[in-house]
Amino acid sequence: MPSSSSSSAQAARQAIADQLREIRERAGLTGRTMAASAGWPPQKISRIEHGARSISAADLIIWCQLCAVPTQRVEELMAQRSAAAGMWTTMQRLHRAGLKQAQESVREMYRTVRHYRCYQSAVVPGLLQTADYTRAGLESVRDLLGITVDDVREAVAERMDRQRILRKPGKRFVFVVEEPVLHHRVCGRDTHLEQLAHLATAMRLPSVSVNIIPLEAERRLRWPCEGFVISEGANEAKVTVEAVSGYLQITNPSEIALYRREFDELLGQAVTGDPARRIIEMVADRL
Repeated sequence: MPSSSSSSAQAARQAIADQLREIRERAGLTGRTMAASAGWPPQKISRIEHGARSISAADLIIWCQLCAVPTQRVEELMAQRSAAAGMWTTMQRLHRAGLKQAQESVREMYRTVRHYRCYQSAVVPGLLQTADYTRAGLESVRDLLGITVDDVREAVAERMDRQRILRKPGKRFVFVVEEPVLHHRVCGRDTHLEQLAHLATAMRLPSVSVNIIPLEAERRLRWPCEGFVISEGANEAKVTVEAVSGYLQITNPSEIALYRREFDELLGQAVTGDPARRIIEMVADRL
């Protein structure tokens, strides 16, 4: 499975840096000569080529002009730079204006999604959470990041309103959840029991498929990994991977194909319908 951390974003930036170094060398320019021609400090070239500094759109154009890069190649590099720049979003940046704004920032994606596949190994997927379960999670995020804006209530309301898409025609939602997720005590007992009951109820929705990988499943080298979502709309597909420090967004078709394959493998190890309900009931009985 592809790397699901900020290292993937760094690798994308480094790939662009390697191409820029090759372009400069083919043009017969030294780093010092190119920096002087661009009016940059000499160390700027080295920092860009070693991936220590991302190149801006304006600097990329200057780089290509100095190296006489064809227009089509310039457009390709600009597209790669834009994709790499948008891949990694830190938790602090996402929540810089509060929890409510962070929830609202993904509203358009959920509005346009047609096929939504979600794998979770840590918590119940957001679209299947109760209000109290969501509240407990968002309060944890608030405390972890030291957010001073008190908008948990508004953020919970936004998340609950989002769940209306589960009942809209023309959309399909497939969830794969590791059984330990059902055991994780991320909230109080009553909230936990309510969440388990809600999960069983959500399984009855026509557009929703809830699948649970049992503890005793034979993994066949498919270990639990970081949670990820594959969202596909009419014109685009994207993978979002949640890490401790931020979110990785992947739009490269070949990488998306790897995540689709991984999801299908995980789905193949899961149970649904009555067997899944029995697992939920077993966990509830233990509580």
